Amino acid sequence: MRYGYIGSMKVKPGHRAEVVAVLVAGTDGLCEAGCHLYVVTESATDEDTVWVSEVWESKEHHDASLQLPEAKAAISKVLPLLTGEFTRQETHVTGGLGV
Repeated sequence: MRYGYIGSMKVKPGHRAEVVAVLVAGTDGLCEAGCHLYVVTESATDEDTVWVSEVWESKEHHDASLQLPEAKAAISKVLPLLTGEFTRQETHVTGGLGV
């Protein structure tokens, strides 16, 4: 069964567009790493929240992807722009459009 991850991050005021741009640009190599879906969205109700939804071949694929140079670079760029407030939900993906 595929692994799903849905998370949110709070961004320091005025930095949401910058964080989104970094997260979207850091997708090189995700398909080869086992990623089936990677979506970055801005909250419609909170201008300082970014959501990321992901579907992976497995949790192991997801965990290994965090070691990719692109992922490490993106994480190091956005960390200083975040408040440290995060949510996360791991799921078992059972199907749907696009997966």
